Amino acid sequence: MRKNIRALLDSIGVRRRKTAANRGVRQLLRGLERFEVDVMLDVGANVGQFAREIRVFGFAGRIVSFEPLADAHRRLGAAAARDGAWHVHPRCAIGDRDGEVTINVSANSVSSSLLPMTAAHVGAAGASAYVGRETVPLSRLDAVAGPYLAAAKNPFLKIDTQGFEWQVLDGAEQSLPRLRGVLCELSLVELYEGQHLWLDVLDRLGGAGFTLWNLQPGFADPRDGRTLQIDAVFFRV
Repeated sequence: MRKNIRALLDSIGVRRRKTAANRGVRQLLRGLERFEVDVMLDVGANVGQFAREIRVFGFAGRIVSFEPLADAHRRLGAAAARDGAWHVHPRCAIGDRDGEVTINVSANSVSSSLLPMTAAHVGAAGASAYVGRETVPLSRLDAVAGPYLAAAKNPFLKIDTQGFEWQVLDGAEQSLPRLRGVLCELSLVELYEGQHLWLDVLDRLGGAGFTLWNLQPGFADPRDGRTLQIDAVFFRV
């Protein structure tokens, strides 16, 4: 009986989390439709979770995904192969310079970062701990996005780079004025060493002409319920 009750409660929790995530995707899609976004630059694509979600919920524009990890990039390519409007850029990390860099690989893959992880992050999510490293190409968005933006009317940038958002923006100074919107993670506490926190990113994107459009639930510490990270959507209105 206890096992059955626990299973029921767990399933309810999963459904609630999925419902909240679906609500966030629907909210994002309404904004994409409102501003007629036709190209999605998916930076930090992992294995394509974000791209698949927005497709399921109705985004019909072109998706261009960027991913540095070798295994994730391979799986990303396999997923995109079934979608004629989904292109995967050659494997690279996106940042503030062109060259090569070492990325820290997390056990859960999605928490991998070019920055060292803090104890606060590992304590809140043990499966995020680093288990290896990979040397990967590093490119500025300005250096690679030109062909994807050439025919775009209202391109949108999604950044999921685990603390490296600031460096992505540093390498996108020429591209940023062309963008209609941005989705990025905002950390409320330092999860990766040296990262810029939420107020810095809000001020930067606000100064670049973007309006904060909505906030979506992100990463919380299950031990005490503290919100550590949220997702923020910005549009140029």
